[in-house]
This record gives sequence, structure tokens and C-alpha cells, in this order.
Amino acid sequence: MSRNKHVARKLRMAKANRQNRRVPAWVMAKTNYRVRSHPKMRHWRRTKLKV
Repeated sequence: MSRNKHVARKLRMAKANRQNRRVPAWVMAKTNYRVRSHPKMRHWRRTKLKV
């Protein structure tokens, strides 16, 4: 439950949530689709956060 987390942990989780985004479309277009996937993408079930 989100109300039982301390603020520092919520901030770290929010940062991880922001980092877990796909590569922007303009980056793919600029690099002629050589860059498609993000190397640091994290799946909520495969990799757990240490926060």
C-alpha cells in the first residue's frame, strides 16, 4: 500500500518508474532505427528493485 511507504522510498520508486521508458521515436528516426530498445528497461516481474 502506498501510504505505508516512507517518502524517500516513494521518490526512488518514482525515479525508477521514469527511467523505465522506451526510446523516443525521434531517437529511432535519427539513428535510422539502429537504436530500438533501451538497455536499462526493467520488467516489473523479471527484475526487482533494490529500493
